[in-house]
Amino acid sequence: MPGRILAFLLLALLPAAAHAEKLKVVASFSILGDMAHEVAGDNVELKTLVGPNSDTHVYEPTPADAKAIASADLVIVNGLGFEGWLSRLIQSSGYKGPVVVATSGVKPLTFEGDGQDPHAWQSIANGKIYVANILGALVKADNKHADQYRANAVRYLKQLDALEAWVRQEISAVPENSRSVITSHDAFDYFAAAYGVKFIAPLGISTDSEASAADIARLIDQIRAQKIRAVFMENIADTRLIRQLENDGGAYVGGTLYSDALSTPDGPAASYIEMFKHNVKQLVAGMVHNSPTR
Repeated sequence: MPGRILAFLLLALLPAAAHAEKLKVVASFSILGDMAHEVAGDNVELKTLVGPNSDTHVYEPTPADAKAIASADLVIVNGLGFEGWLSRLIQSSGYKGPVVVATSGVKPLTFEGDGQDPHAWQSIANGKIYVANILGALVKADNKHADQYRANAVRYLKQLDALEAWVRQEISAVPENSRSVITSHDAFDYFAAAYGVKFIAPLGISTDSEASAADIARLIDQIRAQKIRAVFMENIADTRLIRQLENDGGAYVGGTLYSDALSTPDGPAASYIEMFKHNVKQLVAGMVHNSPTR
């Protein structure tokens, strides 16, 4: 009995914060989840709907996803049409809380007939806007941890500044006439606009479309005419198309890029920063392989 009383007294003496329930945050996909974790730290209970190596474009939500949203205090989404299924999921869950759109304030790229390009995180400058939006939402939802959120965001933004400087330095080492690569779908136009690399993709903006035989034939002709040697697979895409370009077009497969999702924690792109580092290293190696100076 004395032991039980002592344990009760010790629990009673713990700070009130230790008993407080953590803010429940839901992020739509793995890249947003990582950013939210960097800003929030351990002050929130974070749930990510679309996990590593998964395609948000064609994701089919589960009853567990609806339950997570229903009990959330804050939902973080990319916006720009990226999560076409999410508004219906939020509505069906009965969630009435705040929804922060991480791309708010981003100048979206557009495609003729295809609307807005949602892959804004592929520019680190846009990634910083994501962080600012996530920070603002967390501070508003959980002001008692505002100073910690702000300190985490400042630290993270400094890391992103250093990352962007490194990216520009790495790309600048590749001759301009060699900065062309092929990927399996249009996920890197923000990267192209920010860092001066040309991406050619046979698929449309979404991975649920398929390239026709005529599209593939034209792309193979383009590979041969422009002597493009570097093609890349993506972690969320079917690799058969890229293998066909390798076999029929004589292209060099430069490796795997992470476009719409992070890798698993033990993989090469387990965070937003690691994703960028991995992709840039792969791209530079492929483009240098393509360089006429080699």
